[in-house]
Amino acid sequence: MEKELETNSRRYFLRNTTLVALSTSLMPLKGMANVLGQNKSSVVCNETTLDLYGQGPFYTANAPEIAINQLADLNETGIRLIITGVVKTLDCTQVIPNTLIDIWHANNAGTYDNTGFNLRGKTYSNAQGYYVFETILPGKYLNGASYRPRHIHFKITPPGFPTLITQLYFEGDTDIPGDAAASVTSGNFDATSRIIPITLNSDGKYEGTWDIVLNGDGITGVQDINLNKGIIYSASPNPFTNSVEFNYGIYNASSVTIQIFDLEGVMVATLDESFQQAQKYSATWTPDPNLPAGIYFSALKINDLHVHYLKLMKV
Repeated sequence: MEKELETNSRRYFLRNTTLVALSTSLMPLKGMANVLGQNKSSVVCNETTLDLYGQGPFYTANAPEIAINQLADLNETGIRLIITGVVKTLDCTQVIPNTLIDIWHANNAGTYDNTGFNLRGKTYSNAQGYYVFETILPGKYLNGASYRPRHIHFKITPPGFPTLITQLYFEGDTDIPGDAAASVTSGNFDATSRIIPITLNSDGKYEGTWDIVLNGDGITGVQDINLNKGIIYSASPNPFTNSVEFNYGIYNASSVTIQIFDLEGVMVATLDESFQQAQKYSATWTPDPNLPAGIYFSALKINDLHVHYLKLMKV
């Protein structure tokens, strides 16, 4: 798996543009608009599917809520992994806040804690539909004569809607092709969109992005179909300590604001609030030194519509 991780660390997981920077600094602004300003039919929106194995035998009810986004204690043995994503409605045009996400997985040795709640916990999507947790890469264990690929279990419950039970897998895992569940490529148990790439970040941790798409009552939020209006194409440095510079593009003259939110959905800063012409811009955020370290989100707001989000890490 170390070779698999090494291979994946060279890949940028650009298929989920809500949480990663797009490397377009060498592309003219007009060219960016042509590439990204596509119609709604070009947007990939895959409903999150059930896993063939369902809940499995290792679920424990009443897991505690995850504290400070840490599913795995800092002293837990294993390769650190951060999972982030957005919970969206079935057509991907709205986000679903306050979705309960119940998570559990094996430890580095492939063993589940069946007497306590180690590597078990619950979190919720925030006001913008985002969720995040840090854990370790699960270990593998024998399932009959073969090993199950590394996986994380999820029970996902939007407010007032049924629970979806599924599993998340990782690209490059050599045990996926032989696994009865992870190898399914069509139908109700299609695992294709639940096999995600992970990449090594500058903090020495692996990161993966997984958007959850399911039935629920949504609100206006992250809408990648509006990337033809503008985009944040870099934030540097990220992770940052004292300040971070945003480079962004506007495709049509518009009222523009960059807003910074914490994980609770509270806006902590507003930058470049003005009417701007179609061109490239930059803005610098120097937060209060007392602002806690952690994950934040920058949002590009154009004419009262949030068109692009980018994840930030303050260290």
